[in-house]
Amino acid sequence: MLILCSSSPTRASLLKTYKIDFIQKSCDFDEDSIKSKDPYEFVVLASYGKFKECMKCFEKEDIVTADTVVSDGKNILRKAKDENDARRILLAQSGKEIRIITAMWVRLEGQKFGRIDETIYEFDKFDEKDLEEYIKSGEWRGKAGACMVEGFCKKYIKKVIGYESTAMGLCVEELLKIIGGKYAY
Repeated sequence: MLILCSSSPTRASLLKTYKIDFIQKSCDFDEDSIKSKDPYEFVVLASYGKFKECMKCFEKEDIVTADTVVSDGKNILRKAKDENDARRILLAQSGKEIRIITAMWVRLEGQKFGRIDETIYEFDKFDEKDLEEYIKSGEWRGKAGACMVEGFCKKYIKKVIGYESTAMGLCVEELLKIIGGKYAY
């Protein structure tokens, strides 16, 4: 069985939607130990750090790990720590173009695969009242850049280039190319 090495309910939901048979378990990795300010380097280092830890935890099983960051072109917009941080991060995206970058690593039958994918969104300005309701809802918690392209942000999308699954934390379209029909049900 494929092990999704992530505690993310969104990643698990993606695998279910695409009818991939998996179990969800995770291993600890300290993303805060990564000092890179470059979003591409950061996401690769974070996902690979998780991958190395999970290869130790699950020595023989097929595994997939992923990490996602949001960038406004200058900064990495990480997971918000509180409501004020969520507001700051979301305002940095309002009316702007952002890049959501996901790196994934897969071990399948002993072979290792890694890739990085990006989805670019251009957003309209967020309505202030709507933004405050989203912040109060807490749905942004645990989300890279406090961004939910399948939720709050969806109505503000002006343009998109790339897969929504990448923006949701795991490019399932590319994962399927790696695993083929092995875990499909």
